[in-house]
Amino acid sequence: MRRLGLIPTVRAVCVFCGSNAGARGVYADATRELGRAIAQRGLSLIYGGAAVGLMGTLADAALEAGGKVIGVIPTALVEREIAHMGLTEQHQVKSMHERKALMADRSDAFLALPGGAGTLEETFEAWTWAQLGHHQKPVGLLNIDGFFDALLVFLDHQVRERFIRQEHRDMLIVESDPKRMLDRFEAYKAPVVEKWIRAAER
Repeated sequence: MRRLGLIPTVRAVCVFCGSNAGARGVYADATRELGRAIAQRGLSLIYGGAAVGLMGTLADAALEAGGKVIGVIPTALVEREIAHMGLTEQHQVKSMHERKALMADRSDAFLALPGGAGTLEETFEAWTWAQLGHHQKPVGLLNIDGFFDALLVFLDHQVRERFIRQEHRDMLIVESDPKRMLDRFEAYKAPVVEKWIRAAER
């Protein structure tokens, strides 16, 4: 049986995305739309602090729309990812673990755009924390032009094979439109469901 828990009003959105731009311009277009939408709603953007790829595109769009943008980047990546020097706040930290912890603490929601292994790792960690009840913040995938379709098929396979509960699969919000995603973040209510699937449930 599902019990619902309310989260505080979303004030800051943490976005995970690629330090590369991807193969097609549609990714950058949707990323700019998201950055503008976050700023226009008066939300703060928390992200990885880089000036390159979709990360830079997102930050620039939010800043141009008058938004508050907070970057968090490990010192070792400042040169490799080319730290953005025009942010509202830019925090340099010692490690990836510290980066993720600070981003999580400052954020009320987590959203993944297209990206690589790092984007997936950060998103899945936030989703796992939600499943374990460590937070009640929404986690979403902005499925730009079907980028995450194959991943979603695999997640459904995990549900069928009894490694993920359907309730936990449903916690991962999937939208293709940035504004609808932010609407769903605002309306989100976290289910409280036991993580482990017992043999009697099979």
